[in-house]
Amino acid sequence: MSSAEPTEQTGPAVREPGRAPRTAAPAAPPLPGLAESARGLADATTTSTALVADALARIEATRPTLNAFRHLRTEAALAEAAEADRRLAAGERLPLLGVPVAVKDDTDVAGLPTHFGCDGELPPAVSDSEAVRRLRAAGAVVVGKTNSCELGQWPFTEGPAFGATRNPWNTAHTPGGSSGGSAAAVAAGLVPAALGSDGAGSVRIPAAWTHLVGIKPQRGRISVHPHRDAFQGLTVNGPLARTVADAALLLDAVAGAHPEDFHRPPAVRAADAARRDPGRLRIALAWRPPLTLTGAGPDPEVRRAVAALAETLARLGHHVEEARPRYGLIGLAFVPRATVGIAEFAARHPEPALLDPRTRSALRTGTRLGGRVVRAARAREVRQHRRIGALFDSYDVLLTPTTAAPPPRIGTFDGLGAWRTDVTMAAACPYAWPWNVLGWPGVNVPAGFTRSGLPVGAQLLGPSRSEERLIALAAQLEDDLRWYEHRPPV
Repeated sequence: MSSAEPTEQTGPAVREPGRAPRTAAPAAPPLPGLAESARGLADATTTSTALVADALARIEATRPTLNAFRHLRTEAALAEAAEADRRLAAGERLPLLGVPVAVKDDTDVAGLPTHFGCDGELPPAVSDSEAVRRLRAAGAVVVGKTNSCELGQWPFTEGPAFGATRNPWNTAHTPGGSSGGSAAAVAAGLVPAALGSDGAGSVRIPAAWTHLVGIKPQRGRISVHPHRDAFQGLTVNGPLARTVADAALLLDAVAGAHPEDFHRPPAVRAADAARRDPGRLRIALAWRPPLTLTGAGPDPEVRRAVAALAETLARLGHHVEEARPRYGLIGLAFVPRATVGIAEFAARHPEPALLDPRTRSALRTGTRLGGRVVRAARAREVRQHRRIGALFDSYDVLLTPTTAAPPPRIGTFDGLGAWRTDVTMAAACPYAWPWNVLGWPGVNVPAGFTRSGLPVGAQLLGPSRSEERLIALAAQLEDDLRWYEHRPPV
């Protein structure tokens, strides 16, 4: 299901309530998706050199408007593309041989520094992370590293080290974070797909705010090595793409454990799941987020979009009803794990004075909450699995908004202290982070647009190791809603 790439819409701009404006096709044809690129290379209807050169040119052309990338591998990527063309001509076939992709700048790529949104001079990584090693083994060409906010803490991608990464749907707004550079790059068609990471929604939030599919897989599904347990088990790597099939293909390419990894779930076949009928499912729709002390609820336009998605699911034959997960005080487990994780990363920076004052505040908090406190927070996870997992005795999938608000304007968080940043962030994004505490999978799917044309999303959440079910359901929705037909103006 959902493997076909659509033709571009053409014609004069037309606004429909809750839908993106239909605009004339751009002068340059859209970059093909991940699966389409792989097919074109295997069929010799294109070359890796052409695809990689096109991606690099698009990235350079959008630096002033989108600013999606921190580092480019221009010479190395073109050389790898030429080698991929030689291998293809010799008859070699791999899932992504010669296809350009991007990775987030929290991911080690040999020869490039891993700034992770920070300022200052850092040495280049001496070796690839396990996820990048697997990308290369699948034949992909990594064209560069995308921008992230500092240490992945916030749902925006802005900072003094690199400026602001902007949303291709409206450059006055953020694409989200912390995988905002990856999301902006894919949404704008600079690369067919990209890797991000998700420690509190950092794949799903930018996917929602840029009209993409974003998969947060089961903890351990994609290795985070050289880290054994990133951010105290909260953070996982995950794909961002325009279609479910592309996201699933990227997930299959990078999935698998490093020998030193703590978490090693059994393998899944994501691409097969994207072609499978999900069957008739029991779906719980939850509007109330976990307790954040902000009183946050969904913006009316977000609620309208997610309610329409729930109606689509019912029309497709699923049983959908409102329910309320028993989140309890799960935030008491999240805060120590998140702040200790930030402290562990911040302590490695060679020039701590260059870090954002809010990062230094989190470092101090994380230092105080380390040791016994964070161990107790992690020990609660088993009980949290039982309490929240009881929902799945009655339902197969949980549907919630991905965020409570549409994407904020660039600069919304400027000048805020640590506490005000956290409160503002929690009010805008209260739904995603509990699944990082649990370590379970979730998939953002596009849910439509606000009346001003800003994307919003919904997340499909499941119990442990339920990626295949979520991917199959997302693909069924995609076949019906055809969200990939809408492209941003930038």
